[in-house]
Amino acid sequence: MKKTLLITLTVFTLIACSTSPTGRRQVLLHSSSELDKMGAQSFEQMKEQEPISKDKKVNQFVQCVANYITPNVKSTVHKGEWEIVVFDSEQVNAFALPGGKIGVYTGILNVTENADQLAAIIGHEVGHVIAQHSNERLSSNQLSKGALVVAGAAAASSDIDNKALVVAGAAVGMKYLLLMPYGRAHESEADIIGQDLMAKSGFDPRASVKLWQNMAKLSKDAPPEFFSTHPSNQTRISDLTKHLQVSEPLYAQRNVNPECIKPVIPKPKSKAKPVTKEVDDSKKG
Repeated sequence: MKKTLLITLTVFTLIACSTSPTGRRQVLLHSSSELDKMGAQSFEQMKEQEPISKDKKVNQFVQCVANYITPNVKSTVHKGEWEIVVFDSEQVNAFALPGGKIGVYTGILNVTENADQLAAIIGHEVGHVIAQHSNERLSSNQLSKGALVVAGAAAASSDIDNKALVVAGAAVGMKYLLLMPYGRAHESEADIIGQDLMAKSGFDPRASVKLWQNMAKLSKDAPPEFFSTHPSNQTRISDLTKHLQVSEPLYAQRNVNPECIKPVIPKPKSKAKPVTKEVDDSKKG
């Protein structure tokens, strides 16, 4: 059964092995059309469930920044226009979904000081889509569930005592050795892709560093990095600072100078709601 488990995982990996924009190996089990459909369905559900901002100036500001970012996304990622929606909520959050969907919560506009910092947020979220992180997350979940099924079968057919502990141990291993490192890799990769994207779009990449310095002030009680699916704020700041040697030349070569003026952000009508990890992972960047 150990051989069966190894062969099963190896076959799945070989079938859908791919490479991310930064050269990282990925396993992608779904087609782009599948993910686009999932993204569109999820976005429609969110628009029905979350209050949408009607503030004209706020929407113009977010749309202005997004309109400079999205033309620099390859058509192989998304063809046609992107749909951008501003959700009227104090959540400090934003997201992008396959199928050309971007959501920005008004709560995060109070953390971003200007258009450059908002560009860092939107660039980061679109970076997740460019690198097919949703596909990778779904695929890794499928592989982990498949491995647990095989592990359960192996335990059931063996003479091992405490079979439940064997399966539980496999679950813990998958969570910390596969799923959680993927989360940190995704976030770090989206940071780098987003910084390059904002620079190409005419926004100062140094603003991405300042943004995470602002975020750090808001998250003093964040869990240790090892037990988090996201890198620590200091790690992000360090990595983004190092990558400026790549993104600043891109910014110097820009052929546009965005003029997106941040308006006064009205107090959100909707308070931030506690969300389950499942929902949080599907939306959070």
